[in-house]
Amino acid sequence: MVVEGSRLVRQALAAGWQLREQYVAGTTDPIDAPGEVHRLGPNVIDRTATTDTPPDVIGVLVAPHQAIPAGATFVLGADRLADPGNAGTMIRTAEAAGADAVVLTPGSVDPYNPKVVRATAGSLFRVPVVTGTLSELGDAGLTLVATSSHHGRPYTEVDLTGPVAVILGNEAHGLDDDAPVDHWVRIPQHGAVESLNVAMAATVLAYEVVRQRARH
Repeated sequence: MVVEGSRLVRQALAAGWQLREQYVAGTTDPIDAPGEVHRLGPNVIDRTATTDTPPDVIGVLVAPHQAIPAGATFVLGADRLADPGNAGTMIRTAEAAGADAVVLTPGSVDPYNPKVVRATAGSLFRVPVVTGTLSELGDAGLTLVATSSHHGRPYTEVDLTGPVAVILGNEAHGLDDDAPVDHWVRIPQHGAVESLNVAMAATVLAYEVVRQRARH
């Protein structure tokens, strides 16, 4: 996996990820870690990086095996999530809200996409991000609570204190009405707004889990 910028690379190392090699711009000091160091000539890193502002270091990291932790009680999931920014924001929200893992179903954006990595602000290295199906979440003993723009109970009226996976759908199409979930919830809205941005909806639901559990 490619990570741009020494700050993110150091966060990955602190979380136990392995640095296989690093590409260093100009006279920048390399990160003190095992792995090969490649020093790049003038302007090379500018043409290589995906950001408007070139990073000082580009690291190639080896991700550890990712899995839903045994005994997980709170998972944030997304079905066929397409946008890297939304995926990264959801992963960042998951860490902030204390989720045990993030699950992206097959067909979702690659969690190691450079735009996803940047949007997580380092949370990707500390929260397990797993590819899995909704059925596998149910098999893990989690109650699946899915969001909908048009049916279900208000999200504040559903018990989220037990082992739960909160599931968000694709940005354009949402979650299929026949998806294998246990409960549907909706976020009440006013005016002509049909739905919230998926990452915003994930944040609302994640902190409702936090709120309910703080009362028990």
